[in-house]
Amino acid sequence: MLPNCQSVLQHLPEAILLLDQDGYITYVNQKAIQLTGYSEIDLLQKPFSILEQNLSGAYKCTFELGEALKKGRFEGEGWKLNKNGSRIWCTTAISPLFNDDNEMQGYCCSLRDQSEKKEQELKLRQSEERFRLMVEGVKDYAIFMLDTEGHILTWNEGAQRTKGYSGEEIIGRHFSTFYSAPDLEDKKPERELKIAIATGKYEEEGWRVKKNGSVFWANVVITALFNENNQHIGFSKVTRDLTDRKENEEHLRQSEERYRSLVEQVLDYGIFMLDEKGRIISWNEGAKRIKGYTADEILGKYFSIFYTEEDIIMGKPAYELKVARSKGKYEEEGWRLRKDGSMFWANILITAVYNNQGLLIGYSKVTRDLTERKEAERALRESYERYRMLTDELKRANAELSYANQELEQFTSIVSHDLQEPVRTIKSFLQLIDIKLEDATVAELKGYLQKSQNAANRMREIIQNLLHYAQLSRGEMVCEEVDVNELFSQALQNLRTAIEANNAQITIENEVPYIFGDRIQLVQLVQNLVGNALKFTVSEVPQIKIRCTNENGVVQFSVSDNGIGIAKGDLHKVFEIFKRLSTEKAYPGTGIGLAICKKIVDRHHGRIWPESTPGKGTTFYFTLNEQPEVLQTA
Repeated sequence: MLPNCQSVLQHLPEAILLLDQDGYITYVNQKAIQLTGYSEIDLLQKPFSILEQNLSGAYKCTFELGEALKKGRFEGEGWKLNKNGSRIWCTTAISPLFNDDNEMQGYCCSLRDQSEKKEQELKLRQSEERFRLMVEGVKDYAIFMLDTEGHILTWNEGAQRTKGYSGEEIIGRHFSTFYSAPDLEDKKPERELKIAIATGKYEEEGWRVKKNGSVFWANVVITALFNENNQHIGFSKVTRDLTDRKENEEHLRQSEERYRSLVEQVLDYGIFMLDEKGRIISWNEGAKRIKGYTADEILGKYFSIFYTEEDIIMGKPAYELKVARSKGKYEEEGWRLRKDGSMFWANILITAVYNNQGLLIGYSKVTRDLTERKEAERALRESYERYRMLTDELKRANAELSYANQELEQFTSIVSHDLQEPVRTIKSFLQLIDIKLEDATVAELKGYLQKSQNAANRMREIIQNLLHYAQLSRGEMVCEEVDVNELFSQALQNLRTAIEANNAQITIENEVPYIFGDRIQLVQLVQNLVGNALKFTVSEVPQIKIRCTNENGVVQFSVSDNGIGIAKGDLHKVFEIFKRLSTEKAYPGTGIGLAICKKIVDRHHGRIWPESTPGKGTTFYFTLNEQPEVLQTA
């Protein structure tokens, strides 16, 4: 970073952090040090998630950086953690940084401390929430506001329930609507307002009129409201229907007694009631045992006290009540909090409760601690995973044993046939030599000896190839850096006599300087493929092309010839040990060379395959992984 850029960043009012491509901090200005409480040494080369509160913060940071890279900029708000453990509410802005070639270099992150503003918002929200809960949540009281003349300004659910009017029907009308004709003739509404202004409030019990014309006995409190300048700005009016109070009180007492007897004896389930706003109004022993709160500690609290901070921010408690209202119940399993802050896996059932008139009066909530079951499921899942891994290993071992058995059977076949054939040949000609030793000419004897030597040489070639193949199956690899040009040169040098004898033309195209692998095995691999191409030529001048390319970290070799080619139905057979697709004497061989090639490529974690057109030639391709650490595990 240029010195003048550092000077600019150091004097910015925001905390500035520069991050590398992986989210690690590479620069911080003085404001960032002041805001977080960390020193520059504490922050440099640390992940940006050092400012988060818990492990999930790392995933959050990864998401934010991903959004910034995808959309060009990320902005958000949330809690950050400074060095002393206290929380800071910050606005965060993250932008990706690119160089002149438009290559992504990292991120620029700015943090602005909004803790004081957030605290004020929370206080205001709490104040407004308390007022809303106090007013809107009350159903047994009609609570509403009047202007200075007595016209209705607000209307709560309790007022609608008590008097029968909806807010749209009643707001703007005069409160005298609720009075009987005699009271209106006596100008009682006007008198109550005057008394409220003079004494601060007016209170009485008397008859009031509902929307449907029926009357009810009401407790009425009218309070005069004044502003800071002692100017009269209106009235608050609280009305309660007491007509059936005694009857309802007795019914409620009996209902509560039955409920308490039923519920309080249950210990394995937390069973309690919520009012229509979600505040706890009853508490059983099971709830105390599971969640850790006594009734005195929890009654009146909003039930979100049992939810994680993330769930509260996402509005989960309110959502559950909404679902319970619309569908009758809400059920799930999830994490909940105990009093001591520990978490448990709970089965939750919230049921909406209605009265005889179909009005929502609250919710019943049943909670069961399923932590032990959750742990048992996890243990079972882990056990199954171990079983599955063991099964996979057994399947692989079985496949390897099956393959080894197949090789053993093939080996037995070659011992019983291919090795016996040259032995029989040698024996036959030696017998001929013995029989004709006195009568045969020197030329005949030399012919017999030559054929015996050829048979012996073939047997030696078979035995050597078998030994080489067996060594590849159990021997150790020596992984090293191999010069590709030297690899080709050595393989061709080993075949020089055959190349010159066939007057072959060899073309090499190479764009890979070196590879990692076993030098001896790779030389054998290329030598076998080139030797195979020489053997199956149909032209007086064999033309063989060797290529090596690199695509996305994978090295690919190819050896092409203009030979007899391979039928499409035989392509999958070429790597079978002792398999010879051509039995003509013009194409001698043991049937092991290509099997050795396959074994070498497999040990280098590569792939080998042929592509061919009969009569026009064959190309053998094989790939190698360029990474040395992969090969070292072979």
